[in-house]
Amino acid sequence: MTNMTKTSLAVITGLSLFVSGFSMASEEISSDLQKESYSIGASLGKYVSSQIYGQTQLGIDVDVDLVIQGVLDSLKGEQKFSDEEILTLLNQRAEQLNSAREARDERIAQASLKAGKDYLANNKKNDQVTETESGLQYEVLTMGKGRKANPQDVVTVHYKGTLVDGTEFDNTYERDEPNRFALMSVIEGWQEGITLMPEGSTFKLSIPAELAYGEKQVGIIPPGSTLIFEVELVKVEAPGENSHGMGLSGMGMGGMIGKGKAH
Repeated sequence: MTNMTKTSLAVITGLSLFVSGFSMASEEISSDLQKESYSIGASLGKYVSSQIYGQTQLGIDVDVDLVIQGVLDSLKGEQKFSDEEILTLLNQRAEQLNSAREARDERIAQASLKAGKDYLANNKKNDQVTETESGLQYEVLTMGKGRKANPQDVVTVHYKGTLVDGTEFDNTYERDEPNRFALMSVIEGWQEGITLMPEGSTFKLSIPAELAYGEKQVGIIPPGSTLIFEVELVKVEAPGENSHGMGLSGMGMGGMIGKGKAH
């Protein structure tokens, strides 16, 4: 947050110096027109500040004084470059930013993959943990006695999802609302893991990245992440069963929506 503070101060300082040249700067903002006009400027300032922060976080420098000067020149109709030149320069910068994002994501993915492999290797040493041929690991916390789900079934589950460092990214217990969904629609680790569970069971599923989101970033889940779920299988239904009852859950971030090929 230090960079954000410095950037914001620089923007505020530059704008303050500019505004001080106008006599209206000391006037009280009281009318609706003044308040609305000020809000346009404040909204623009927040947007510019967030853009500057995001770019500096990627390691791409920004000359804040010239950003401010560009805004002011444009407002006065005195911009120093043509629209075509500005578009070319912005496209050039966009390529730099995309390259920086890709490099950052690759670093994050590699770190996440290593952390996941280390976790799975250690978790596998637990006598209570079973590893399947795909690499999915599961531990039986409570064994139910109900029916098992087929791949085409609809299931209702409660679950808590965390990263290997313990960061929690979703929890239906906190919402006091289980999710109901078609098993085909979720990540491969869930499709496999839930079919191993009799209704009424609670399993701990440790899902390697290739059975979860792979190299995709989903919400706060970094690319290359191994995911850990405590899953309670509340109910199994055949397709079309109870079709006039509750609808399928909106998954939200969820940590288990399919990657696109599992539908």
